[in-house]
Amino acid sequence: MTIGKHAALAGFAAGLALAASAAGAQTYDPGATDTSIKIGNINPYSGPASAYGQIGKTIGAYFDKVNKEGGVNGRTIEFISYDDGYSPPKAVEQARKLVESDEVLLIFQSLGTPSNTAIQKYMNAKKVPQLFVATGATKWGDPENFPWTMGWQPNYQSEGRIYAQYILENHPDAKVAVLYQNDDYGKDVLEGLKDGLGDKGGMIIAEAPYETSDPTVDSQIINLKSSGADLFVNIATPKFAAQAIKKVAELDWHPVQIVNNVSQSVGSVLKPAGLDNSTGVLSTAYTKDPTDPQWADDAAYKEWEAFMDEYYPDGDKTSSFTVYGYTVAQTLMKVLEQAGDELTRENIMRQAANLKDVELGMLLPGIVINTSETDFFPIEQMQMMKFNGERWEMFGDVIDGAVGS
Repeated sequence: MTIGKHAALAGFAAGLALAASAAGAQTYDPGATDTSIKIGNINPYSGPASAYGQIGKTIGAYFDKVNKEGGVNGRTIEFISYDDGYSPPKAVEQARKLVESDEVLLIFQSLGTPSNTAIQKYMNAKKVPQLFVATGATKWGDPENFPWTMGWQPNYQSEGRIYAQYILENHPDAKVAVLYQNDDYGKDVLEGLKDGLGDKGGMIIAEAPYETSDPTVDSQIINLKSSGADLFVNIATPKFAAQAIKKVAELDWHPVQIVNNVSQSVGSVLKPAGLDNSTGVLSTAYTKDPTDPQWADDAAYKEWEAFMDEYYPDGDKTSSFTVYGYTVAQTLMKVLEQAGDELTRENIMRQAANLKDVELGMLLPGIVINTSETDFFPIEQMQMMKFNGERWEMFGDVIDGAVGS
């Protein structure tokens, strides 16, 4: 399903576009011309992870804004976004369509660890950028073996270590139960948690995996409660994270709860779970929470809010996913600005690996984007936070969870 092709090029004659492409052939790869840049995207607009569809829609809206303001280096963005339903085989089909039929310059923000895993070898064999993927799996930072794939958000192992640090400092005698998605994503966070606990790994007394095809995680939560754990780490995507928080409350279980960053959205997770049920839940953040009144007079917040009002009025302004989509789109614009008129796939990756102390308005203060030829982890800092029943409250310092490339 094509969600959108956001471009202002409809009035240009095909011959003009072809002529422009031919004139600049030495600096353009497929998907780029003197007047346009074609960008592909794969998002789960349907299926078990459909809550993330807001990210793709926000990105499309941001490119509408870019186009209205004159494009990037004078070129408009044509954004082609397809639904894969969070299904790896469908992701492969959509990636091939984007590369071989639509001839995009790059695929940007393809979402989900299973889907990106399914297309990674193909993208690298084709030497097409698989840029700023929407998953924190640590394997996206492997430039030696996969030089065409780069992550964006903090990697899952670092996140797991941050939770371990919090547990050791604040709940050193806890009995820990873990729910996790049974794939590279869930196992990555769990591995980071265990690494961070080190010789205290025995604190984890129960683990329960779930499959994305499962209708609910109710049985897993019942089993975890029966373990006698008093601290629950919820490593799940939004639908299942919300189910888990709600089931914990229904069972009258009262553990300390930590929900992983990908499911800290108030609008998409905590509201469906029940705000009362979610009160006291802990998580991490690296972007500003749009429900936090401390940002009410913040200039960057006001810019984001104005963007939402004009370009995505139906979007959820309580959701971290719309902030995420807005911010990662800004990161790609930085790469394209740096690429200038050399719009080759090789130069796109070169510029993506040359981001230095990039500050974006909706990142938390103190968090900056840095990359290099050997560091494909753009964001490696996070801060702990606690939900008070209405909004998240930040606490502690920004924590650097950098890992080796």
